[in-house]
Amino acid sequence: MSNGQWYPPEWPDRIRALASGELTAVPPKRAATVILLRDTADGPAVHMLRRRASMAFAGGAYAYPGGGVDARDSRPVRWAGPPLADWADRLGVDTASAQAIVCAAVRETYEEAGVLLAGLTPDTVVGDTTGDDWEADRRALVDRELSFADFLDRRGLVLRSDLLAAWARWITPEFEPRRYDTWFFVAALPKGQRTRNASTEADRTVWIRPEDAAAGYDKGDLLMMPPTVSTLRALQPYATAGAALSAAAEQDLTPVLAKARLEEGRLVLSWPGHDEFTKHIPKEGSR
Repeated sequence: MSNGQWYPPEWPDRIRALASGELTAVPPKRAATVILLRDTADGPAVHMLRRRASMAFAGGAYAYPGGGVDARDSRPVRWAGPPLADWADRLGVDTASAQAIVCAAVRETYEEAGVLLAGLTPDTVVGDTTGDDWEADRRALVDRELSFADFLDRRGLVLRSDLLAAWARWITPEFEPRRYDTWFFVAALPKGQRTRNASTEADRTVWIRPEDAAAGYDKGDLLMMPPTVSTLRALQPYATAGAALSAAAEQDLTPVLAKARLEEGRLVLSWPGHDEFTKHIPKEGSR
């Protein structure tokens, strides 16, 4: 492979099975992921984690903290930032779904990176979250013993939705056995907090400039999925984390869904609007 594009060897067979009616697409589960940024002397850096090679989905690939929406993420919470109606309009969903998606983004960032976008008041953010009591709550969230709404309520915290900005939306291809409808957000690392590898799904984490991460992908050194590469490239023009957050409102949230077609005996796999990820697959299914 000339670059680090994640490409499971079973895809050609699954694509053909879907086209022939032998495979039925599973509905995608809603998910949220957060691109955490921090300013450095050389420009903004992004927090990435490497999924364990043993993971069934995207094993070995570099990604951002994130995960599926919990049904309890729609429970009422103390809220700061744009009203839910504005979030619903931006995300293209109803208000209950908008809250669930934003809550999932904040919750998953805390669960996987130890970073919490919440404060005691609408204009503050919590500081160090590495104490034993914080860790006990984080583990209870991961184990689904505690809902995010109850966690915030118990600590008297306000969810800071204004610290997030929606950046992109990608849907896992129809031929994948695990599918996600994922909203990508950007956020700046709050002052006083630090990231850590809190995820059991990752074996390493890094802070890396978007251009360096994209270069690693181009050389085949870093394995990534198309949405990760696409967002990294889109972030490269911005000189600060704040500039990237300000630019988020102009980003297109039209869902990106891979398409497969038969062309002269070969399968062509493409992501509309993202030509660099197009794959031409020989008829026999070799790469």
